[in-house]
Amino acid sequence: MLTDIIIKKLKAEPGKRTEYWDIGEKSIQGLGIRIGKKKVFFIKYIFEGRARRKTIGEYPGISLAEARAEAQKDLVAIQKGIDPGEVKQQKKADYSNEPTIKELIQELWDKKLSKLKSGKDTRRLLKKDLLKSWGKRKVSTIKTRDIVLLLDEVAERAPVTRNRLHTAINGLFSFAVSRGVIDISPCANIVRSEEKTRDRVLNDDEIVLLWRALDLKNKRVFDAFPNTKLALQLILLTGQRPGEVAGMKKSELTERTDGLWWDIPAKRMKGKNAMAHDVPLNPLALEVIKQAKFYSGKSKYIFRSSVKKDSSITVPAISRAVVRHLAEMKIEKFTPHDLRRTCRTGLASLKVSDVVAEKILSHKLQGVLGVYNRATYEPERRAALELWEGHINGLINPNLKAAHNIDDLAQYRAAKGI
Repeated sequence: MLTDIIIKKLKAEPGKRTEYWDIGEKSIQGLGIRIGKKKVFFIKYIFEGRARRKTIGEYPGISLAEARAEAQKDLVAIQKGIDPGEVKQQKKADYSNEPTIKELIQELWDKKLSKLKSGKDTRRLLKKDLLKSWGKRKVSTIKTRDIVLLLDEVAERAPVTRNRLHTAINGLFSFAVSRGVIDISPCANIVRSEEKTRDRVLNDDEIVLLWRALDLKNKRVFDAFPNTKLALQLILLTGQRPGEVAGMKKSELTERTDGLWWDIPAKRMKGKNAMAHDVPLNPLALEVIKQAKFYSGKSKYIFRSSVKKDSSITVPAISRAVVRHLAEMKIEKFTPHDLRRTCRTGLASLKVSDVVAEKILSHKLQGVLGVYNRATYEPERRAALELWEGHINGLINPNLKAAHNIDDLAQYRAAKGI
């Protein structure tokens, strides 16, 4: 019988390949090793009356014990009417046809993501974190442990992004299952990590510091692309989501009897069943938009990108700018979305009702209100954001605050005759 000592000593005759058998002599069926430039284990067997062979692997990468175990498994399969050589060839063909992670991401985009509002963000997440390490790997080679380690790495730098990436990867492998690429998703049993609800709100002093930093003339504290600064201003003034502000188009501005409105189409709103939303634009917001138009030129976007002339500025670009200049602004860490929360909190402090404030932020009313209350509250929403603008103006310019010491929406509407 073959032993490791014997195999190590075996040498082929010059220009020939010699075969040795595990039982000492040539057999009809059994394990053998072929000695040539390499030493390769194989199994010889009879299937449906024909002599067949199947390569098992190269020694010493495959040990003698492993080769024997593989041969025994194949002989059992033959008794069950399964041709191990054909199975191996099929697996090889399947693997050759199996997409790489890069190819799967593209297929997911073509078949599904390109049709979804959130598709671009999902593809961006997948490409950013998967392509460098896994791009050329076949889908079936990615194991649960690979995914867990990747998510742990992402969690160290961005805990919230970890869960967003987890959702994206889960969707990717579920798609692979539905397309017959793999049978079971390696992401199936990975749990989401707990997320702490953000409660960051800028106080009045921080609003003053931020607004001064966002002044386009102030390049010492916040030297960023003008549209980045202006987009942050509009998020604070209107309370709209950073993505909605960043993608604002000139065609979305409409004139009504009471002034200019920003009509955001449903396809740009958050949520699968989102509805169109409109935002009243008051003097300070209109001034921000006017300045942004100057820097965007003929672009269809109000906040045109500084990198891609035919695209809008992106939320990640805005976020990166904030992070870069936090120290100079002397403000504790905040995100663009925290400005939306600051606006909502400010409206509450100005005694704006929850219904009106939630309508401004395009939040769905809950419970019975959500079912039966279909009022649009247009005058109240315009007055509330006008009062909020006045509050910000009063913080920046204390003299303006003294001119109308009103911080209550009811008083404000009465004074304006609304």
